[in-house]
Amino acid sequence: MSKNFLDDFPILRTQMNGHALAYLDNSATTQKPDSVVRAICGYYGGCNANPHRGVYELSVKATQVYEDARRKVAKFINAKSAREIIFTKNATESLNLIAYSCGLTNLHAGDEILITVAEHHSNLVPWQMVAKSTGAKLNYIYLTADGNLSAADIDAKLTRRTKILAVTQISNVLGLVNDVKTLAAKAHEVGAIVVVDGAQSVPHIPVDVRDLDADFLAFSGHKMLSPMGIGVLYGKRKLLDEMPPFLRGGDMIEYVSEQETTFAELPQKFEAGTQNVGGAAGLSAAIDYLQSVGFDEISRIEHDLTTFAIDELKKIPYVELYGCDAPNKVGIVTFNIRDVHPHDVATILDAQGVAIRAGHHCAQPLMKFLGVNATCRASFYFYNTRRDVERLIDAVKTVRGVMHLA
Repeated sequence: MSKNFLDDFPILRTQMNGHALAYLDNSATTQKPDSVVRAICGYYGGCNANPHRGVYELSVKATQVYEDARRKVAKFINAKSAREIIFTKNATESLNLIAYSCGLTNLHAGDEILITVAEHHSNLVPWQMVAKSTGAKLNYIYLTADGNLSAADIDAKLTRRTKILAVTQISNVLGLVNDVKTLAAKAHEVGAIVVVDGAQSVPHIPVDVRDLDADFLAFSGHKMLSPMGIGVLYGKRKLLDEMPPFLRGGDMIEYVSEQETTFAELPQKFEAGTQNVGGAAGLSAAIDYLQSVGFDEISRIEHDLTTFAIDELKKIPYVELYGCDAPNKVGIVTFNIRDVHPHDVATILDAQGVAIRAGHHCAQPLMKFLGVNATCRASFYFYNTRRDVERLIDAVKTVRGVMHLA
Protein backbone atom coordinates (compact mmCIF):
# COMPACT_ATOMS: atom_id res chain seq x y z
CA MET A 1 0.00 0.00 0.00
CA SER A 2 1.26 3.50 -0.88
CA LYS A 3 2.30 5.88 1.85
CA ASN A 4 -0.26 8.49 2.86
CA PHE A 5 1.70 11.51 1.67
CA LEU A 6 -0.90 13.90 3.03
CA ASP A 7 0.78 13.48 6.42
CA ASP A 8 3.82 15.30 5.00
CA PHE A 9 1.98 18.07 3.12
CA PRO A 10 -0.23 20.13 5.45
CA ILE A 11 -1.45 22.37 2.62
CA LEU A 12 -3.08 19.36 0.93
CA ARG A 13 -5.25 18.93 4.02
CA THR A 14 -6.66 22.46 3.75
CA GLN A 15 -9.87 23.63 2.10
CA MET A 16 -10.49 25.74 -0.96
CA ASN A 17 -13.85 27.46 -1.32
CA GLY A 18 -15.30 25.29 1.41
CA HIS A 19 -14.16 22.00 -0.12
CA ALA A 20 -11.21 19.74 0.51
CA LEU A 21 -8.41 20.77 -1.82
CA ALA A 22 -7.70 18.63 -4.89
CA TYR A 23 -4.49 20.23 -6.11
CA LEU A 24 -3.95 19.34 -9.78
CA ASP A 25 -1.60 22.08 -10.99
CA ASN A 26 1.68 20.35 -10.28
CA SER A 27 3.22 21.16 -13.66
CA ALA A 28 3.10 24.82 -12.61
CA THR A 29 4.45 24.29 -9.10
CA THR A 30 4.45 21.52 -6.52
CA GLN A 31 3.61 21.68 -2.84
CA LYS A 32 6.33 21.45 -0.21
CA PRO A 33 6.67 18.68 2.41
CA ASP A 34 7.38 19.49 6.04
CA SER A 35 10.98 18.33 5.67
CA VAL A 36 11.66 20.96 3.02
CA VAL A 37 10.03 23.70 5.08
CA ARG A 38 12.11 22.64 8.10
CA ALA A 39 15.31 22.74 6.02
CA ILE A 40 14.58 26.29 4.88
CA CYS A 41 13.67 27.44 8.38
CA GLY A 42 16.70 25.63 9.79
CA TYR A 43 19.01 27.50 7.46
CA TYR A 44 17.54 30.92 8.21
CA GLY A 45 17.25 30.17 11.91
CA GLY A 46 20.65 28.59 12.37
CA CYS A 47 23.25 29.66 9.82
CA ASN A 48 22.02 32.57 7.71
CA ALA A 49 24.98 34.45 6.21
CA ASN A 50 26.57 35.18 2.85
CA PRO A 51 28.43 32.14 1.54
CA HIS A 52 32.04 32.34 0.30
CA ARG A 53 32.62 35.82 1.72
CA GLY A 54 33.33 35.46 5.42
CA VAL A 55 35.73 33.53 7.62
CA TYR A 56 33.41 33.66 10.61
CA GLU A 57 31.47 30.55 11.61
CA LEU A 58 28.03 31.47 10.22
CA SER A 59 29.48 32.25 6.81
CA VAL A 60 31.42 29.00 6.80
CA LYS A 61 28.24 27.10 7.69
CA ALA A 62 26.29 28.90 4.95
CA THR A 63 28.98 28.02 2.44
CA GLN A 64 28.81 24.39 3.55
CA VAL A 65 25.03 24.28 3.11
CA TYR A 66 25.26 25.89 -0.32
CA GLU A 67 28.06 23.72 -1.66
CA ASP A 68 26.62 20.53 -0.17
CA ALA A 69 23.43 21.28 -2.09
CA ARG A 70 25.44 21.74 -5.29
CA ARG A 71 27.14 18.38 -4.81
CA LYS A 72 23.78 16.71 -4.12
CA VAL A 73 22.30 18.14 -7.33
CA ALA A 74 25.33 16.97 -9.31
CA LYS A 75 24.91 13.44 -7.99
CA PHE A 76 21.14 13.55 -8.53
CA ILE A 77 21.50 14.16 -12.29
CA ASN A 78 24.86 12.32 -12.57
CA ALA A 79 26.94 15.31 -13.58
CA LYS A 80 30.65 14.60 -13.84
CA SER A 81 31.51 17.43 -11.44
CA ALA A 82 29.77 19.78 -9.04
CA ARG A 83 31.51 22.58 -10.94
CA GLU A 84 29.07 21.87 -13.78
CA ILE A 85 26.13 22.90 -11.56
CA ILE A 86 25.15 26.57 -11.68
CA PHE A 87 22.44 27.81 -9.31
CA THR A 88 19.94 30.24 -10.85
CA LYS A 89 16.48 31.55 -9.95
CA ASN A 90 14.66 29.04 -12.15
CA ALA A 91 14.75 27.16 -15.47
CA THR A 92 13.87 30.37 -17.33
CA GLU A 93 16.99 32.13 -16.06
CA SER A 94 19.07 29.03 -16.83
CA LEU A 95 17.84 28.97 -20.44
CA ASN A 96 18.41 32.70 -20.85
CA LEU A 97 21.94 32.28 -19.51
CA ILE A 98 22.63 29.70 -22.23
CA ALA A 99 21.10 31.89 -24.92
CA TYR A 100 23.07 35.00 -23.94
CA SER A 101 26.40 33.46 -22.99
CA CYS A 102 26.55 30.60 -25.49
CA GLY A 103 24.11 31.53 -28.25
CA LEU A 104 25.04 35.17 -28.80
CA THR A 105 28.73 34.34 -28.55
CA ASN A 106 28.83 31.45 -31.00
CA LEU A 107 26.12 31.94 -33.61
CA HIS A 108 26.40 33.95 -36.81
CA ALA A 109 24.39 34.75 -39.92
CA GLY A 110 23.66 31.56 -41.84
CA ASP A 111 23.66 29.37 -38.73
CA GLU A 112 20.47 27.64 -37.67
CA ILE A 113 18.72 27.02 -34.34
CA LEU A 114 16.32 24.08 -34.19
CA ILE A 115 13.60 23.89 -31.55
CA THR A 116 10.22 22.17 -31.32
CA VAL A 117 6.81 23.76 -31.65
CA ALA A 118 5.99 22.27 -28.23
CA GLU A 119 8.55 24.38 -26.34
CA HIS A 120 7.66 26.45 -23.31
CA HIS A 121 8.21 30.14 -24.04
CA SER A 122 11.30 29.99 -21.80
CA ASN A 123 13.00 27.71 -24.35
CA LEU A 124 11.64 29.63 -27.34
CA VAL A 125 11.69 33.39 -26.76
CA PRO A 126 15.44 33.50 -25.89
CA TRP A 127 16.23 31.70 -29.15
CA GLN A 128 14.11 34.18 -31.08
CA MET A 129 16.30 36.88 -29.53
CA VAL A 130 19.50 35.05 -30.50
CA ALA A 131 18.28 34.53 -34.06
CA LYS A 132 17.37 38.21 -34.50
CA SER A 133 20.60 39.41 -32.90
CA THR A 134 22.96 37.15 -34.84
CA GLY A 135 21.20 36.66 -38.17
CA ALA A 136 20.78 32.94 -37.48
CA LYS A 137 17.62 31.18 -38.66
CA LEU A 138 15.13 29.68 -36.21
CA ASN A 139 13.57 26.41 -37.42
CA TYR A 140 10.86 24.26 -35.86
CA ILE A 141 10.22 20.55 -35.48
CA TYR A 142 6.46 19.97 -35.72
CA LEU A 143 4.34 17.16 -34.31
CA THR A 144 2.61 14.07 -35.61
CA ALA A 145 -1.08 13.34 -35.03
CA ASP A 146 -0.40 11.74 -31.63
CA GLY A 147 1.58 14.76 -30.40
CA ASN A 148 5.07 13.34 -30.75
CA LEU A 149 7.93 14.96 -32.64
CA SER A 150 7.96 14.39 -36.39
CA ALA A 151 10.84 12.09 -37.31
CA ALA A 152 10.67 13.43 -40.86
CA ASP A 153 11.11 16.99 -39.59
CA ILE A 154 14.06 15.96 -37.42
CA ASP A 155 15.82 14.27 -40.33
CA ALA A 156 15.11 17.13 -42.72
CA LYS A 157 15.90 20.06 -40.44
CA LEU A 158 18.83 18.82 -38.34
CA THR A 159 21.73 19.64 -40.65
CA ARG A 160 25.32 20.82 -40.61
CA ARG A 161 23.96 24.36 -40.41
CA THR A 162 22.28 23.55 -37.08
CA LYS A 163 24.37 24.97 -34.25
CA ILE A 164 21.81 24.66 -31.43
CA LEU A 165 19.14 22.02 -30.82
CA ALA A 166 16.88 23.16 -27.96
CA VAL A 167 14.26 20.66 -26.86
CA THR A 168 12.03 19.96 -23.89
CA GLN A 169 12.38 16.49 -22.43
CA ILE A 170 8.69 16.48 -21.45
CA SER A 171 6.08 18.85 -22.89
CA ASN A 172 4.39 20.94 -20.21
CA VAL A 173 1.16 20.80 -22.25
CA LEU A 174 1.00 17.29 -23.68
CA GLY A 175 3.06 15.43 -21.07
CA LEU A 176 4.84 13.44 -23.78
CA VAL A 177 8.43 12.32 -23.19
CA ASN A 178 10.86 13.09 -26.01
CA ASP A 179 13.73 10.72 -26.77
CA VAL A 180 16.41 13.24 -25.89
CA LYS A 181 19.22 10.67 -25.95
CA THR A 182 18.58 9.81 -29.60
CA LEU A 183 18.07 13.48 -30.50
CA ALA A 184 21.36 14.40 -28.80
CA ALA A 185 23.24 11.70 -30.70
CA LYS A 186 21.84 12.96 -34.00
CA ALA A 187 22.62 16.57 -33.10
CA HIS A 188 26.19 15.79 -32.10
CA GLU A 189 26.74 14.01 -35.41
CA VAL A 190 26.24 17.36 -37.17
CA GLY A 191 28.16 19.34 -34.54
CA ALA A 192 25.18 20.97 -32.79
CA ILE A 193 25.00 21.87 -29.10
CA VAL A 194 22.07 20.26 -27.27
CA VAL A 195 20.02 22.32 -24.78
CA VAL A 196 17.46 20.37 -22.76
CA ASP A 197 14.56 21.93 -20.86
CA GLY A 198 14.20 19.52 -17.95
CA ALA A 199 11.64 21.52 -15.96
CA GLN A 200 8.97 18.84 -16.39
CA SER A 201 11.25 15.80 -16.49
CA VAL A 202 13.64 16.12 -13.54
CA PRO A 203 10.78 16.04 -10.97
CA HIS A 204 9.13 12.97 -12.50
CA ILE A 205 11.66 10.62 -14.13
CA PRO A 206 15.32 9.73 -13.54
CA VAL A 207 17.52 12.12 -15.52
CA ASP A 208 21.15 11.20 -16.19
CA VAL A 209 22.87 14.00 -18.09
CA ARG A 210 25.84 11.84 -19.03
CA ASP A 211 23.63 9.08 -20.39
CA LEU A 212 21.59 11.63 -22.34
CA ASP A 213 24.81 13.35 -23.43
CA ALA A 214 23.08 16.70 -22.95
CA ASP A 215 25.35 19.70 -23.30
CA PHE A 216 23.04 21.79 -21.12
CA LEU A 217 20.07 20.96 -18.89
CA ALA A 218 17.84 23.48 -17.12
CA PHE A 219 15.28 22.86 -14.37
CA SER A 220 13.45 24.59 -11.51
CA GLY A 221 13.33 23.60 -7.87
CA HIS A 222 9.73 24.69 -7.29
CA LYS A 223 8.42 21.99 -9.63
CA MET A 224 10.12 19.30 -7.51
CA LEU A 225 9.04 20.15 -3.94
CA SER A 226 11.57 22.88 -3.19
CA PRO A 227 10.92 26.62 -2.79
CA MET A 228 10.46 29.13 -5.57
CA GLY A 229 13.53 31.12 -6.52
CA ILE A 230 16.04 28.29 -6.90
CA GLY A 231 16.88 26.73 -10.25
CA VAL A 232 19.70 24.78 -11.83
CA LEU A 233 21.76 25.01 -14.98
CA TYR A 234 23.88 21.99 -15.79
CA GLY A 235 26.49 22.47 -18.47
CA LYS A 236 29.45 20.47 -19.70
CA ARG A 237 32.52 22.01 -18.15
CA LYS A 238 34.31 22.66 -21.45
CA LEU A 239 31.38 24.71 -22.72
CA LEU A 240 30.91 26.61 -19.46
CA ASP A 241 34.62 27.43 -19.32
CA GLU A 242 34.44 28.97 -22.80
CA MET A 243 31.31 31.06 -22.14
CA PRO A 244 31.45 34.66 -20.87
CA PRO A 245 29.55 35.51 -17.67
CA PHE A 246 25.86 36.28 -17.95
CA LEU A 247 25.76 38.67 -14.96
CA ARG A 248 28.65 40.58 -13.44
CA GLY A 249 29.37 41.84 -9.93
CA GLY A 250 30.01 40.41 -6.51
CA ASP A 251 31.31 36.87 -5.97
CA MET A 252 31.95 36.08 -9.64
CA ILE A 253 35.24 37.93 -9.91
CA GLU A 254 38.84 36.91 -9.42
CA TYR A 255 40.39 40.38 -9.51
CA VAL A 256 39.10 43.85 -10.41
CA SER A 257 41.22 46.82 -11.41
CA GLU A 258 39.94 50.20 -12.55
CA GLN A 259 39.73 49.14 -16.19
CA GLU A 260 39.81 45.35 -16.27
CA THR A 261 38.30 42.35 -14.47
CA THR A 262 39.23 38.70 -14.40
CA PHE A 263 36.54 36.19 -13.47
CA ALA A 264 36.33 33.41 -10.93
CA GLU A 265 36.42 29.79 -11.95
CA LEU A 266 33.32 27.66 -12.29
CA PRO A 267 30.74 27.68 -10.89
CA GLN A 268 31.15 31.12 -9.29
CA LYS A 269 31.71 32.73 -12.70
CA PHE A 270 27.97 32.46 -13.34
CA GLU A 271 26.71 33.22 -9.83
CA ALA A 272 26.96 36.97 -9.40
CA GLY A 273 25.63 38.55 -6.24
CA THR A 274 24.21 37.09 -3.05
CA GLN A 275 22.70 33.70 -3.77
CA ASN A 276 19.56 31.95 -2.54
CA VAL A 277 21.21 29.70 0.03
CA GLY A 278 17.91 29.01 1.78
CA GLY A 279 16.50 27.86 -1.53
CA ALA A 280 19.49 25.60 -2.06
CA ALA A 281 18.90 24.10 1.39
CA GLY A 282 15.27 23.48 0.43
CA LEU A 283 16.30 21.93 -2.89
CA SER A 284 18.69 19.60 -1.10
CA ALA A 285 15.92 18.46 1.25
CA ALA A 286 13.55 18.05 -1.71
CA ILE A 287 16.00 15.73 -3.44
CA ASP A 288 16.24 13.68 -0.24
CA TYR A 289 12.45 13.41 -0.12
CA LEU A 290 12.12 12.42 -3.79
CA GLN A 291 14.78 9.77 -3.38
CA SER A 292 13.00 8.41 -0.30
CA VAL A 293 9.86 7.99 -2.42
CA GLY A 294 11.75 6.66 -5.44
CA PHE A 295 11.12 7.29 -9.10
CA ASP A 296 9.66 3.82 -9.61
CA GLU A 297 6.93 4.65 -7.11
CA ILE A 298 6.46 8.16 -8.52
CA SER A 299 6.02 6.72 -12.02
CA ARG A 300 3.64 4.01 -10.82
CA ILE A 301 1.36 6.48 -9.02
CA GLU A 302 1.36 9.03 -11.84
CA HIS A 303 0.70 6.36 -14.48
CA ASP A 304 -2.25 5.04 -12.50
CA LEU A 305 -3.75 8.51 -12.02
CA THR A 306 -3.15 9.59 -15.61
CA THR A 307 -4.62 6.43 -17.12
CA PHE A 308 -7.64 6.63 -14.83
CA ALA A 309 -8.24 10.30 -15.67
CA ILE A 310 -7.95 9.77 -19.43
CA ASP A 311 -10.23 6.72 -19.37
CA GLU A 312 -12.91 8.61 -17.44
CA LEU A 313 -12.66 11.80 -19.49
CA LYS A 314 -12.99 9.79 -22.71
CA LYS A 315 -16.42 8.67 -21.50
CA ILE A 316 -17.67 12.27 -21.51
CA PRO A 317 -18.80 13.08 -25.07
CA TYR A 318 -18.17 16.82 -24.93
CA VAL A 319 -14.56 16.56 -23.69
CA GLU A 320 -11.71 16.97 -26.21
CA LEU A 321 -8.34 15.50 -25.18
CA TYR A 322 -4.90 16.45 -26.49
CA GLY A 323 -1.86 14.16 -26.63
CA CYS A 324 -3.58 11.42 -24.67
CA ASP A 325 -3.22 8.48 -27.07
CA ALA A 326 0.55 8.05 -27.05
CA PRO A 327 2.23 5.63 -24.61
CA ASN A 328 5.23 7.88 -23.79
CA LYS A 329 3.21 10.00 -21.38
CA VAL A 330 3.61 11.25 -17.82
CA GLY A 331 1.10 12.83 -15.44
CA ILE A 332 -0.38 15.65 -17.53
CA VAL A 333 -3.90 15.55 -19.00
CA THR A 334 -4.85 18.43 -21.28
CA PHE A 335 -8.44 18.87 -22.39
CA ASN A 336 -11.23 21.24 -23.38
CA ILE A 337 -14.99 21.17 -22.84
CA ARG A 338 -17.01 21.94 -25.93
CA ASP A 339 -18.48 25.47 -26.04
CA VAL A 340 -16.88 26.47 -22.69
CA HIS A 341 -13.78 28.64 -22.37
CA PRO A 342 -11.02 26.99 -20.32
CA HIS A 343 -10.99 29.91 -17.87
CA ASP A 344 -14.66 29.30 -17.15
CA VAL A 345 -13.96 25.61 -16.66
CA ALA A 346 -11.18 26.34 -14.19
CA THR A 347 -13.36 28.83 -12.29
CA ILE A 348 -16.22 26.34 -11.96
CA LEU A 349 -13.83 23.62 -10.81
CA ASP A 350 -12.22 26.03 -8.34
CA ALA A 351 -15.62 26.59 -6.73
CA GLN A 352 -15.65 22.85 -6.03
CA GLY A 353 -12.14 22.75 -4.57
CA VAL A 354 -10.43 21.38 -7.68
CA ALA A 355 -7.36 23.36 -8.78
CA ILE A 356 -6.36 23.03 -12.43
CA ARG A 357 -4.57 25.32 -14.87
CA ALA A 358 -6.29 27.02 -17.80
CA GLY A 359 -4.75 29.14 -20.52
CA HIS A 360 -2.01 28.85 -23.13
CA HIS A 361 0.48 27.38 -20.62
CA CYS A 362 3.31 29.61 -21.93
CA ALA A 363 3.21 27.60 -25.17
CA GLN A 364 1.31 29.75 -27.67
CA PRO A 365 2.94 28.32 -30.82
CA LEU A 366 1.81 24.87 -29.68
CA MET A 367 -1.70 26.15 -29.01
CA LYS A 368 -1.82 27.53 -32.56
CA PHE A 369 -0.52 24.23 -33.93
CA LEU A 370 -3.28 22.39 -32.03
CA GLY A 371 -5.87 24.83 -33.39
CA VAL A 372 -6.93 26.25 -30.02
CA ASN A 373 -6.32 29.44 -28.06
CA ALA A 374 -6.19 27.78 -24.65
CA THR A 375 -6.77 24.48 -22.86
CA CYS A 376 -7.44 23.07 -19.41
CA ARG A 377 -4.61 21.11 -17.81
CA ALA A 378 -4.71 18.72 -14.88
CA SER A 379 -1.25 17.65 -13.76
CA PHE A 380 -0.51 15.03 -11.13
CA TYR A 381 2.24 14.27 -8.67
CA PHE A 382 2.85 11.31 -6.42
CA TYR A 383 0.91 12.84 -3.52
CA ASN A 384 -2.30 12.95 -5.54
CA THR A 385 -4.89 10.21 -5.14
CA ARG A 386 -7.63 8.55 -7.15
CA ARG A 387 -10.08 10.54 -5.06
CA ASP A 388 -8.55 13.73 -6.51
CA VAL A 389 -9.18 12.39 -10.01
CA GLU A 390 -12.73 11.36 -9.15
CA ARG A 391 -13.42 14.88 -7.93
CA LEU A 392 -11.96 16.28 -11.17
CA ILE A 393 -14.26 14.06 -13.24
CA ASP A 394 -17.31 14.87 -11.10
CA ALA A 395 -16.59 18.60 -11.40
CA VAL A 396 -16.05 18.44 -15.16
CA LYS A 397 -19.49 16.82 -15.52
CA THR A 398 -21.10 19.87 -13.87
CA VAL A 399 -19.51 22.52 -16.08
CA ARG A 400 -21.95 22.62 -18.97
CA GLY A 401 -24.90 22.63 -16.59
CA VAL A 402 -23.47 25.60 -14.71
CA MET A 403 -23.07 27.36 -18.06
CA HIS A 404 -26.70 26.46 -18.96
CA LEU A 405 -25.63 24.40 -21.94
CA ALA A 406 -27.39 21.23 -23.03
